[in-house]
Amino acid sequence: MPKVIGIYGSPRNGGNTDLLLDSALEGTQEHDDDVNKVYVRDLKIAGCRGCDGCAKTGTCIVQDDMQDIYNLMDDADVIILSSPIFFYGLTSQIKALIDRGQAMWWRKRLGKDKKGNDRGRGYLIAVGATRGKNLFEGGELTARYFFDALDMSYEGDLFFRGIESMGAVKEHPDALQQAYDLVKKQLF
Repeated sequence: MPKVIGIYGSPRNGGNTDLLLDSALEGTQEHDDDVNKVYVRDLKIAGCRGCDGCAKTGTCIVQDDMQDIYNLMDDADVIILSSPIFFYGLTSQIKALIDRGQAMWWRKRLGKDKKGNDRGRGYLIAVGATRGKNLFEGGELTARYFFDALDMSYEGDLFFRGIESMGAVKEHPDALQQAYDLVKKQLF
């Protein structure tokens, strides 16, 4: 039974990326997966200090809610990030969590990773209000390198353009179905 983490990166409760991630997690729960939901907006996560404290031990010296997230990510087989796109990038809330992944990257380099190579799979769900050609490139690259730091493979993404108002994704049942199927089809 895979351990799945859904990381909600929107600062807004019940927004479009929340709804899409809820749907993706429902698809995994059908098979009794162990699912954890992380609402970054409700956590106190400081930005990375760039102090290299983790370079010696693989453990971040900053004591905040991120310590609990490290434990969840250590055990995860699947991580699904969700974020609206703000100025062609992921939200500052989820970006703080991603930047703090530096400690896990050091842990990997120091050979202190519990799982070793090929730890699992990573996915990204993002929604943007505009229709810009490069709207998702920044967020995708950030997610890819985050999963690489965790020694996870980037397995896929769902990107939705032109969806802005809160809950507007409900008018796109095909989007909710795609999210439901995102991980389910690859795991089972």
